[in-house]
Amino acid sequence: MVGEAAEVIQDRISDDELIMIKGPKARTAASIILRGPNDFYCDEMERSIHDALCVVKRVLESKSVVAGGGSVEAALSIYLENFATSLSSREQLAIAEFARSLLIIPKILAVNAAQDATDLVAKLRAYQNSSQTKVDHAHLKWVGLDLTDGTVRDNKKAGVLEPTISKIKSLKFATEAAITILRIDDMIKLDPEQKEGKGYKEAMDSGELYD
Repeated sequence: MVGEAAEVIQDRISDDELIMIKGPKARTAASIILRGPNDFYCDEMERSIHDALCVVKRVLESKSVVAGGGSVEAALSIYLENFATSLSSREQLAIAEFARSLLIIPKILAVNAAQDATDLVAKLRAYQNSSQTKVDHAHLKWVGLDLTDGTVRDNKKAGVLEPTISKIKSLKFATEAAITILRIDDMIKLDPEQKEGKGYKEAMDSGELYD
């Protein structure tokens, strides 16, 4: 009635007694046991495993992935810059600044990896621009940063991928935050507290000294 398994035993792992269910007929769940020299190592491993499982969950939800390593941000930046030049209103400035702000992500990735951010981002932009302007270079859209060797590479082949839904939500939330800040265009000014009693000049002006 409960289910079937090849073996159900009580095993001791470290200082804990665990019930181990091995070889279940319906493989609907699995346990991951982490071992380390101390609690700090185990906590870090647990966080890493949790992040990895959340990435898999997001991929299964969106059913699509995009290339990592700043590839998406560089591609969007190039596309928006070209789109901005097609407008003849003040919106051109806003779109151009938005495109420029997207390059912060690949720059920070390069700086955190102790690489030459200026050189890497310039190469990445060149590849992404070529993929959007030349038909025979369309495969270059997968190019992103290789932070280990300090170069650019095809991150699709390298397996550096990100869930699409996470990338979309990040861009949406960042944009909404920027819009919210820009909407706050009023300055609140507090008047200094008035001291009790009048000063000499105020008393002279009011004529109280003559009284």
